[in-house]
Amino acid sequence: MDSTRVTEHPTSHERRQPSAARPTAPADPRGALLRTPEPPAQGSTGLPAQGRPAEAPASPGIPGAPASDGQGPTGSPTPSGALAAATGTPAASGTPAGSQGPPAPSGGHGPTDAPSGSGSEHSQPSVTEPDPHRPRPAPESIPAQSGAEASVVQSGKERRTGQGPAPGTPMPMRRDGDRLRFVGAATRRIARGIDLDEIVMGLCRATVPTFSDAILVYLRDPLPVGDERPTGPVVLRLRRTDRIPEDRDTEGFLLPALQPEPDLGITAELCTVRPGGALNEVLRGVRPVFADAPAARAALPELIGEDLTVPGGQRAILAPLRGRRRVIGAALFLRRPDRPAFETDDLLVAAQLATHSALGIDKAVLYGREAYIADELQRTMLPETLPRPTGVRLASRYLPAAETARVGGDWYDAIPLPGSRVALVVGDVMGHSMTSAAIMGQLRTTAQTLAGLDLPPQEVLHHLDEQAQRLGTDRMATCLYAVYDPVAHRITIANAGHPPPVLLHLGGRAEVLRVPPGAPIGVGGVDFEAVELDAPAGATLLLYTDGLVESRLRDVWTGIEQLREKLAATAQLTGADHPPPLEALCDEVLDMLGPGDRDDDIALLAARFDGIAPSDVAFWHLDPEDAAPGRARRLARKALSRWGLEELTDSLELLVSEVVTNAVRYTSRPVTLRLLRTDVLRCEVGDDVPQLPRLRQARATDEGGRGLYLVNKLARRWGATRLSTGKVVWFELNHG
Repeated sequence: MDSTRVTEHPTSHERRQPSAARPTAPADPRGALLRTPEPPAQGSTGLPAQGRPAEAPASPGIPGAPASDGQGPTGSPTPSGALAAATGTPAASGTPAGSQGPPAPSGGHGPTDAPSGSGSEHSQPSVTEPDPHRPRPAPESIPAQSGAEASVVQSGKERRTGQGPAPGTPMPMRRDGDRLRFVGAATRRIARGIDLDEIVMGLCRATVPTFSDAILVYLRDPLPVGDERPTGPVVLRLRRTDRIPEDRDTEGFLLPALQPEPDLGITAELCTVRPGGALNEVLRGVRPVFADAPAARAALPELIGEDLTVPGGQRAILAPLRGRRRVIGAALFLRRPDRPAFETDDLLVAAQLATHSALGIDKAVLYGREAYIADELQRTMLPETLPRPTGVRLASRYLPAAETARVGGDWYDAIPLPGSRVALVVGDVMGHSMTSAAIMGQLRTTAQTLAGLDLPPQEVLHHLDEQAQRLGTDRMATCLYAVYDPVAHRITIANAGHPPPVLLHLGGRAEVLRVPPGAPIGVGGVDFEAVELDAPAGATLLLYTDGLVESRLRDVWTGIEQLREKLAATAQLTGADHPPPLEALCDEVLDMLGPGDRDDDIALLAARFDGIAPSDVAFWHLDPEDAAPGRARRLARKALSRWGLEELTDSLELLVSEVVTNAVRYTSRPVTLRLLRTDVLRCEVGDDVPQLPRLRQARATDEGGRGLYLVNKLARRWGATRLSTGKVVWFELNHG
């Protein structure tokens, strides 16, 4: 092969050089095998050359879409047809402006001296000279237009309707490549959405103004979830509308006054789909239809109401939105009268947009349901409200690991115990998933049951360890269990691999309590050790999980030291004699977390120790004899007189007599009687009999069984708690 007949482009192996750089005969012998040779035009000695088109400016209405090739069949850069008609530039060298070249051969290639205006019928008018230094691939074998078609393109009008676009409006998509690029960009934008509103907004923003001038999106109300079978009639609710602004388009050019124009403000918000109606038939058909189709003409008034006028002809597309199992809504695409009408290929574009949007909405609904279930699961696993035990004030916080993972294994709890004590619990199951939350709920329920038995803290952790082993071999958790006694001003703590608590004293000093760390729950075969420490009045105990003090930016002990310093600095703001408020203290503690400084969920429990003063406590031992009820009445009367609560004497004597009588009837050891004066008057009677009393309705012939009935009627509240050594029956009375 002659080397002069082959010319390669230095930067591309996909296209051939312009005709100026190669002869008219085909250079690659394989081309003769792939294409049927055609007879050359009269006066020509070879096949017409296919030149590389230079890059033309993008269409104003299609971001990233190229305009027409801007080259004639000869491959030399020439102005487009519209630009040639507007500027009077000759169509091609050697051919006078406005002259007709010979007709194109049947093979789709025009002769070498064809006018430059005979480009593709899908080409768009170009407003600037193409840049010959930035080549862009263009489809080959574009058939040349006839003289009539070329004159239409040169005049800047649409070939099918004969109307030209308004000044400053986006150009319609005239090529299959434009549509493919638009669908790809639109589906990517829709897929970026996570929740329902983001997906619907992505559909609106992707189509207006590129594909349509306005859009209305209707969704079922309520939206079905998964395999749910909706009951009742199908109701569509207008979810979102979008349109081109009345005065400006996306490029900032003024738009002319358009009449008529769809008024989206009076669109019906709700639409009930009648079974067997026209709208129901269109939705069941799934495929988009033009507004001038017979089915759509009857369905649109049912969907949007009688007051909204849709542009005539093929300037509206009604596209059903079908998810994986059923139709979930509809989208209406509108174009104004000055814009070119939709084409048949635009129905495929609308179908793609509707399909991707419906599938995204289905996923968003499922994700929303899962997030709701996870949130409710976490909410029910944690205490809805904290109790208000005597002598201690409580505050708590819980933060999930992230908005997309709102469940975790962290928990906290406060459990009232007999004798005005309270159990403070905080724990952390490994991970932050649904499984971790389920294990956390089981361990929390077990801890509440064990606390009701009034077991020592180390025994509670031992039974929790056994329960975790029964749940599975890899069920690991850390836990800290503390019991506060407001009368003794003492706290007993046992730890199972959890970060140690921090105690903030009244003077502002914060210290990390020295508690034996222990092994995590679920290890098995280990003993737990409890320590008893002072809990002075006015001090604040802070229990937390490792998510507060440990992250990728710091280790756990560095975080604990920062927490101690944060508590001490916060206490200095209120002075040495006034502890900081609990709620504000919890917020200040969480503020120590910086952006990106949290990898795990956080549980926080703060307890302010107020205690009960010894002068507000009265305690006695009563021998189990018949005189015990009378002695209990006298002791209670003296205590009320000392406290200035004589108005409660009659009620207290009656109830104390009934409870002590029941205790001494079955016990063989001394009975304890304790009175506590706080915001209420509390009476506690303990014995060594484990059976709990039960409230029942006494018959008229019964001699007994009315003691607890009186307690239930006269007391503010009452209860009975089983202890390891017996039980305690208590009741409370209001005082002024």
